[in-house]
Amino acid sequence: MPKNIWNSLEKNLQHIRTLFVDCDDLVIREIEIGDVIRVKMAIVFIDGLISKDHISEYAIASLLSEEEIKSLSLQGYRTTILEAIKKEGLATAEISEKEDWDSIINLILSGDTLLLIDNSEKAIIIGSRGWPSRGIDEPKTESVIRGPREGFTEVMKFNTALVRRRIKDTKLKIKIHQVGRRSKTDVAVMYIDDIVDQKLLKELNKRLKDIDIDAVLDSSILENLIEDNYLSPFPQLENTERPDSVAASIYEGRIGIIVDNSPFALIIPGTIGTLLQSSEDYYTRWFEASVVRVTRIAAIIFALLASPLYVAMTAYHPAMLPSRLTYSLAASRLNVPFPAVIEAMLMELTMELLRESGTRISGPIGTTIGIVGGLIIGQAAVEAGIVSPLMIIIVAITTIASFAIPSYEFSAALRILKLGFIVLAAILGLYGIAIGLIILGTHLLTLNSFGIPFTSPYSGLGIEDGDIKDTLVKAPIQRLWLRPGFTHPRNKKRMKRGKKNE
Repeated sequence: MPKNIWNSLEKNLQHIRTLFVDCDDLVIREIEIGDVIRVKMAIVFIDGLISKDHISEYAIASLLSEEEIKSLSLQGYRTTILEAIKKEGLATAEISEKEDWDSIINLILSGDTLLLIDNSEKAIIIGSRGWPSRGIDEPKTESVIRGPREGFTEVMKFNTALVRRRIKDTKLKIKIHQVGRRSKTDVAVMYIDDIVDQKLLKELNKRLKDIDIDAVLDSSILENLIEDNYLSPFPQLENTERPDSVAASIYEGRIGIIVDNSPFALIIPGTIGTLLQSSEDYYTRWFEASVVRVTRIAAIIFALLASPLYVAMTAYHPAMLPSRLTYSLAASRLNVPFPAVIEAMLMELTMELLRESGTRISGPIGTTIGIVGGLIIGQAAVEAGIVSPLMIIIVAITTIASFAIPSYEFSAALRILKLGFIVLAAILGLYGIAIGLIILGTHLLTLNSFGIPFTSPYSGLGIEDGDIKDTLVKAPIQRLWLRPGFTHPRNKKRMKRGKKNE
């Protein structure tokens, strides 16, 4: 491909037709304007990616008007045709000049309109992006009782505007990167310049620059490409559909990443502390939020260890249980033909099947499948003597506990690890569970998110005042006058510390 355009309109159009051969959505509109000076032009765009009304009214109609023809005839003697059209020929708000083919073709494919002028070695790019998109709706995966109801869409410029509405500060920077050799997906990096840690920002820019892939179709693909350890089951970036969550994270010194064509934004760094927090924590009373956070810690324990403990106690350590509970457990398992490990695995896999089927079938049918399927299968399994009633209760508790964790990816990691803990419990009992916890703890301690420990801020409690007050519990907002320290913000204070804040 030649580097720059030619000054011949026919040659440029022929090159475009060659590049877009068999592309029936390419539209080329040739026009000729001027009175004393006749100028040939061509408007080029992709049908479906532009706003036709905008181009028809503010570009084509403006160029073909009688006033423009007379003005162009006079202007042509004093300046170039290109400058005359830029200054008086177009009524559209967004125009720019381009001369290299790579930028021009990329902009056409992004929804902009190309205006080629005969005998000119530069082209005019008209901002006309207007592809179909859904309206701003309530987030589907992060519903709240109290708080904003807006959610991201698949259009990046809408999403950046939703965040900009919440951060009316000139220090908010939005840097656009293009990722993907063929898709050339726009990726917006958002941060507050005088708060963000420059080392964190530099590392993110480096990882984005090093990406070499054909296409990035969703933010989840980008997440897998830039995270520290792709072999870990735990997510090292936070994802959200909520603009308020992104804005709040940026205020803390973190970085928001918005990917075009995806309604899920990414936030870095992502740690255990941030993954266990919900935006609703900051819209409710501090005491209620603190109780909920402690409940989430209990939910992690139940989701990960309830079934393995049942297997270990049943198979190896029944003497550790109270006598009456031991007799009751033995009586309930009297007619069960399988060992405890098979019983636990069977029910856990059944619940995963119900969860997956309910997810794939949207609407009320999916909910019905989950509820009715769980009730019918559980009752039938107990009556058939395949599993014990206590196993049904434990599986139900672990399933409910997994839904109490705000991050779906973090919850999914715990569900996967739970199966490994069940196997260890079946082999070594409580010793196997202890070994599994040691391995899991070692992995979490060695895991990083863009150089920041994944266990932050729990691993540094007591070091940073802004962390300890907003981690295991949530202090009143009057006490949260410091930003979280694990992000290393350059400006640590976010609130004046006066008498009311002491």
